[in-house]
Formats: sequence, C-alpha cells, structure tokens
Amino acid sequence: MEIVRRNTDYALRAILNLAIRYSNESVSSRDLAQKGQIPYQITCKLMQKLHDAKLVESFMGRKGGFRLSKDPSNISLLEVVKAIQGPVRLNRCLSGYGLALRRDELGKGICPQQRKCKVRMRLIELEQFINSYLDSITLDEIVKSKGQRIKGKRDKRRKK
Repeated sequence: MEIVRRNTDYALRAILNLAIRYSNESVSSRDLAQKGQIPYQITCKLMQKLHDAKLVESFMGRKGGFRLSKDPSNISLLEVVKAIQGPVRLNRCLSGYGLALRRDELGKGICPQQRKCKVRMRLIELEQFINSYLDSITLDEIVKSKGQRIKGKRDKRRKK
C-alpha cells in the first residue's frame, strides 16, 4: 500500500530544498529538479500545485523562482501531501465517515457492510493516526534533523 505517492515524494524533496534555503533568494524549478533528482517537467507541475495550495510563492524574472510562503516551522508534511495527492485515505469505504465517528452514524456512507464490519473502526483510527502524525511533523524539524533516525519504541513483535 502506498500512502505517500511518487509525486508527493518528489514534492517533499523540492519543498525541503526550499526549507533549507528559507532565508535565501528564490530557487528556480530547474535547480529544484536537479537537486532533488526530479524530472524537470514534473517539478514544474508540482511547484504549481504547491503554489495553488499557498505553500510557496513564485517570482518572475532573472532571479525568479520559488520560495516558501511561510516559515518552515509552520508547514507540516500533511499540508504538502494534501496539496499534491489530496487527503490520505486508506480505503474507499472510509471516505464516507467524515469527522463523525459515532457508531450510530457508521451506516451513512459508501459501503453497505459498514454496520457489521469489524475492521472499519480500526482503519479509521489508523487513518487518523497517519494524518495526525504527518500533521505533527514540520519542514523545519526535518531540516534540523540532519538525517538522524527518529527514536521510537522498540519493536515488540513476538519472535516465532
């Protein structure tokens, strides 16, 4: 299952490049493509989407290009993901739940199995966790991490 698609990965590379150079002048699409190892035409399309989402500003002219529209500490990974691929959805059956999670509202949606599905609530929780996690990580945090691994809980899977 791919949660973050290829174009979103490309967009993250490009916008992180802008975050690294936040206080500098604007950066051209060609430079972003080269530094991020992204095809140039795809870079242009992705930058347009990021511009439409008001995550970057564009400047014309000889020194033109792109720059973040706000401080990297105020841009989350979730904002970038939504700008490029839309909201994170684990399954089509979850798209009808909206923000209402009361059990009596589960029957109002796309899937006719909603009321008796034993997995649906867990998938909703997982989807919310993914969205919350992506929303909690800012570009600034990634830039400052210098490629360090995030310390997390040890793998508690049982050995067989």
